[in-house]
Amino acid sequence: MSFDRQSSHTPPTVRAIHAALRQDIVNLRLRPGERLSENELALRFGTSRAPVREALIRLVEEGLIDVRPQRGSFVSRISLSAMERARFVREALELAAVRRAAERGVSPGLLARARGAIAEQERAQRNPERFTQADDAFHHTLADGSGVAQLWAVVEREKAQFDRVRFLSLPAATPVEVLIAQHRAILAGIENRDPAAAEAAMRTHMSEVLKIAHTLAAEHPDLINDDLGADVQP
Repeated sequence: MSFDRQSSHTPPTVRAIHAALRQDIVNLRLRPGERLSENELALRFGTSRAPVREALIRLVEEGLIDVRPQRGSFVSRISLSAMERARFVREALELAAVRRAAERGVSPGLLARARGAIAEQERAQRNPERFTQADDAFHHTLADGSGVAQLWAVVEREKAQFDRVRFLSLPAATPVEVLIAQHRAILAGIENRDPAAAEAAMRTHMSEVLKIAHTLAAEHPDLINDDLGADVQP
């Protein structure tokens, strides 16, 4: 959703600006430490500073932007402790979602959507951005399959830091074939109406990022703050 100026004369909404900037940050088009100017962003989106400022506030709340007094707004470094908190919340929600989907059963339409997302991942193995979009589509479908309204919206609000590590891990650190196989296992558990198998497969999938977090931090110290465990209470 990254764009410079909309082709229409209608100014973008705060939501659209926020989504575009969030995607740019997650996909590292805006890199940690980069300064964000309200004036420059207003020109980019063809709007006033007010919606840009509101979008930046939302990104601050998500931990994607730091505000430094007298200096301005900067893209934050990736925090592994924030990533783990996001992973913990996401895992709890998605384990419950796949268990419920397997117990209740899901419609043929939702199964087709999930299979389609996996097929798109197969096609996009060499394109990290397309791959992660298809990954989101798969998990979104499973959340819808739980029958809990707005569940994916809650997951999406919590997963920004997780998404940054996930994107950075592709394709070298985490073999995409492994991720696709894990998705197939999750879907098989749901299709077979086996809640325990679906939940176990999702738990394995959600723990994947922890295997490579410290390695990524060592490889990219300019991008990642390896503070995992720093906020754990004794």
